[in-house]
Amino acid sequence: MSAAVQPVAKKVPSERTFHGDTVIDQYAWLADTENDEVLAYLREHNAYTEEATAAQEPLREKIFGEIKAHTQETDMSVPQRRGRHWYYARTQEGKQYGIHCRAPIAAEDDWNPPVLSDDPLPGEQVLLDLNAEAEGHEYIAVGAASVSPDGALLAYSLDTSGDERFTLRFKVIDTGEVLADEVSGAFYGATWAPDSRHLFYTTVDEAWRPDSIWRHELGAGAEDVRVFHEPDQRFGVGVGLTRSEKYLMIVASATLSSETSILDATDPTGEFQVLLPREEDVEYSVDHAVLGGEDRFLFLHNRTGINFELASAPVGAPSDWTVLVPHRDDVRLDFVDAFARTLALGYRRGGLPRLALAATEAEPSFSEWDPGEPLANVGTAANPEWDAPRLRLAYESFVTPGTVLELTPDTGEQTVLKRINVPGYDAGQYAAEQVWVTARDGARVPVSVVRRTDIDAGGPAPTLLYGYGSYEATMDPWFSVARLSLLDRGVVFAVAHVRGGGEMGRAWYDHGKKLEKNNTFTDFVDVARHLVDEGRTAPDRLVAMGGSAGGLLVGAVANLAPESFAGIVADVPFVDPLTSILDPSLPLTVGEWDEWGNPLENAEVYRYMKAYSPYENVEARPYPAMLVTTSLNDTRVLPTEPAKWVARLLANSTSGERILLKTEMVAGHAGVSGRYAKWRETAFEYAWILDRLGAAQ
Repeated sequence: MSAAVQPVAKKVPSERTFHGDTVIDQYAWLADTENDEVLAYLREHNAYTEEATAAQEPLREKIFGEIKAHTQETDMSVPQRRGRHWYYARTQEGKQYGIHCRAPIAAEDDWNPPVLSDDPLPGEQVLLDLNAEAEGHEYIAVGAASVSPDGALLAYSLDTSGDERFTLRFKVIDTGEVLADEVSGAFYGATWAPDSRHLFYTTVDEAWRPDSIWRHELGAGAEDVRVFHEPDQRFGVGVGLTRSEKYLMIVASATLSSETSILDATDPTGEFQVLLPREEDVEYSVDHAVLGGEDRFLFLHNRTGINFELASAPVGAPSDWTVLVPHRDDVRLDFVDAFARTLALGYRRGGLPRLALAATEAEPSFSEWDPGEPLANVGTAANPEWDAPRLRLAYESFVTPGTVLELTPDTGEQTVLKRINVPGYDAGQYAAEQVWVTARDGARVPVSVVRRTDIDAGGPAPTLLYGYGSYEATMDPWFSVARLSLLDRGVVFAVAHVRGGGEMGRAWYDHGKKLEKNNTFTDFVDVARHLVDEGRTAPDRLVAMGGSAGGLLVGAVANLAPESFAGIVADVPFVDPLTSILDPSLPLTVGEWDEWGNPLENAEVYRYMKAYSPYENVEARPYPAMLVTTSLNDTRVLPTEPAKWVARLLANSTSGERILLKTEMVAGHAGVSGRYAKWRETAFEYAWILDRLGAAQ
């Protein structure tokens, strides 16, 4: 088959019947990604896509060059103190990956981080050079890089295929020797016990659910001990150490329920004990704090209200709660970080993240921290040390690059430690605003809008509308160097914070899931139409974009309102949700039933999902041009979903617009690895977007 001819998938009828409904799926055969015919089909699409976009190659190169020019390629993160060393990461011009390093502290009472430099710090030790580890591999990702409490060993794990299963190894830092101890099939993370001898890690089951926690004893030569197994397929597990290093904690969590088990960290071979038993529809997270000189647990929970409250209890009586911050209908509590001197509380109000701080008194009183910019994303930065005299905070916005500062709680003094340097960038040339759109049922949807200040806010301007809207995830303000290549060509970037996300609190999420999922899709359509009705843009100057569950969003929107968009970009899109959620053997399916409902057991859920599934509802209609991406080794959204969707779109679209499929043959859900490779992938997508918007100049 010539690359100049769009590949056409053959039709092989496959029948399924649920709840009396029989469906014939003509493209189910594309699920077998180990089949040579399927692989050939994907490669043919890649060849066609490359040829169909060949004219955009000069623009891609320009965008890649712009991203490169706006990036300080040789750079260094703000060093974090831990024990007797400063820990940091460096990047070097021309190298794809970061280098994890440390350098000794000058004195025990030295809390002032070293001055940032392009050169290695005095006494630097390289912990993990991912460039060296990547040699011979097309893909590489780090699952863990954890230094033992005594500072002698590095536990690190690598994935070289993109399937998110890692090999865990141990290195002697001073000599570089890699020990014989090795663990295959580990999941993300590695937690040392304070004795620097025992390490805890997670593994997944056949459905890619993190279900077990294991204890490894370094050098023992014995089989690892499974200390926790979660039989309920709705729950995933993880393990960690409190910042105070007093407790090891195992958290089992489902979408709507959680449970924490604890163990005195000085007794790593002991038995974990459940802190508070799990309850249906009750979520809680735990941290250890010292309030007014007393050891207490902090509980962030939703037992008394959907937006959570903060309570504390003595460690010896964890059910004896004292409310510190009560539930409020207009404020969603997100997290609490405990330090020896300070508590940091993250919360949401008015669609935006906020941060409040309090001294660790018996009854702490919180005060909001103001970053000085209304439309900002705020939080705590990396603060590994429990008793650090200063607290690190971080913020960024659509126009302000990521910033790390230190706050002295006693005096309120603030010192900026680093703001990401963006060569050639003038923040004064860009503006961001929050606008509100009234959806068809009266809900008010927040929308973030970013543009150059010399672009007429009244439009109609070429516009990229982005959305996600699932899992209570939030699309909070973030700075993007690559986005400048769009903005500088007059493109307006907008984010529709639709229901199903968490921007407006738990109710916002609840009204965009299960049998209310359609709100996610209609909100996005209503935002698009509002931008057109207000004259900010026009249908032929508007492209929609979403990835993963955001790909489900734009896929559903393609069926609901294809006339509203000049193009759609769907990255690793979850576009065949009903087929996937009907199969409990697939990765993540059972745990997803709290998000989508269970169509296996519930006929109403089945009918509802079938009615919005992008794949199920492709019909003869004039679809806009589309660029669809996927990765062969993606375990979260299997590549069969976008492959089937594109096949059905090509068989039905009446517009004559090109619908392109691009598959990364060695990558996972996050796409390619390596910063230059990622920049080229971004440049590919942005060139396509600019071409569709008529804004290539």
